[in-house]
Amino acid sequence: MNSNTDNQEIVHLVSLGCVRNLVDSELILGALASGGFALTEDPAEAETIIINSCGFVRAAVDETIDVVLEMAHYKEEGRCQRLVLCGCMAQRYGKELEEALPELDMVVGPGAHKDIVELLRRPTGFICQVPDPSTAPLQQASFPRICSTPHMAYIKISEGCPDRCTFCMIPQLRGAWRSRPLDDIVEEAGNLIQWGAKEIILVAQDTTAYGLDFDKQNRTSLDQLLSSLCRLEGETRFRFLYGHPNRVTDALLETAASQPRVCSYFDLPVQHGSDRILKMMGRKNTRDEMLRLFEKIRATVPDVALRTTALVGFPGETEEDFNQLVEFVQEARFDHLGVFAYSDAEEIPSHRLPDHVPEDTAIKRRDYIMDRQNTISLDNNADRVGKTYTALVLGESGDPEYPYWGKTCLQAPDVDGVTFIQGEDLGPGRLARVTVHGADVYDLLAETKDE
Repeated sequence: MNSNTDNQEIVHLVSLGCVRNLVDSELILGALASGGFALTEDPAEAETIIINSCGFVRAAVDETIDVVLEMAHYKEEGRCQRLVLCGCMAQRYGKELEEALPELDMVVGPGAHKDIVELLRRPTGFICQVPDPSTAPLQQASFPRICSTPHMAYIKISEGCPDRCTFCMIPQLRGAWRSRPLDDIVEEAGNLIQWGAKEIILVAQDTTAYGLDFDKQNRTSLDQLLSSLCRLEGETRFRFLYGHPNRVTDALLETAASQPRVCSYFDLPVQHGSDRILKMMGRKNTRDEMLRLFEKIRATVPDVALRTTALVGFPGETEEDFNQLVEFVQEARFDHLGVFAYSDAEEIPSHRLPDHVPEDTAIKRRDYIMDRQNTISLDNNADRVGKTYTALVLGESGDPEYPYWGKTCLQAPDVDGVTFIQGEDLGPGRLARVTVHGADVYDLLAETKDE
């Protein structure tokens, strides 16, 4: 990413948080490069350092503060003259950060890629620009962008959140639900395919709610979007993350089952397995409804992988509630599971609930579930042995026995395991047919299949 040129202001960017934030970071980089700034991967070289932050749970806030303080050292030891905070933490705290983190020179809410060039050209002095997040512009295919994930890319198909879960502040930080036009998303996907993306991952707060905010005359849906993407030329495959169990339609299942370029992979956060806790969380499904949905997905989509997330330690969660979650996980037998301990904040409705669970209890519950999930994941992976999949080769492993590593359609970037591959001349970016012959809790071992 280094692009130093004389007389250009040099900028370094640190991207924190989720992949949706990563898309924003790539747009910021694109705007800077198009606006005449030079980019560097070395913060010691930068005159301006931008931190695109996460900030809706305590751990993310703590990480952001640590990075701000780390980058502030370059004001004394490097060339840095200006430290900028963008993203969710900027939106959450706004002008309070001028006093709380005096190291900062600028605080800019989400959507900064639209204004960042103009803001950086203003005279020095503290700047805070944190408007209503619902007014932030939606990404467009025409926006300049510098992709940072070789051979794959994310597309943010919507912004904001359509739900009001009581443990979450995303609606306050990201605003009302707004979907991008289908044609614009398809255009961006075409651009990314030309760039070299062999896997495109659709993301949003809830990808399954895509298009529900359009008027009836123009309404579209995730299954229609996927079908349109599959009509693009090439072999690039498509994946969607962050769905809602309440919005999985028969049409979406049929599209996933019938389109070979759509990964057989459903990421559907359940959050809990106790109906009482689900209701307190503001979730719109019951335990039994979700179990029936997972059975239906497995019956409809061949060899599908299921990922979910759960939240333990929610206020009022009893041992009985927790045991119901454990039983739910054991019955659903997810391929991939992430479990998080509840993080409290004054801004969220659940803060006002009684009977908060001690943090150490929540952590023990998290670890207990993950220990049992490891057995399930190992069993599920063992069932893949002998089967053949298409793997996207992403790099060399350094292991002479399995010299390459990549991802099958069963494994999403960042969050899931990888596949180590035996074979020759498998350059990164290649889609290769591989047969699985070994498995552990997270990873698969495979060899290339002769076609």
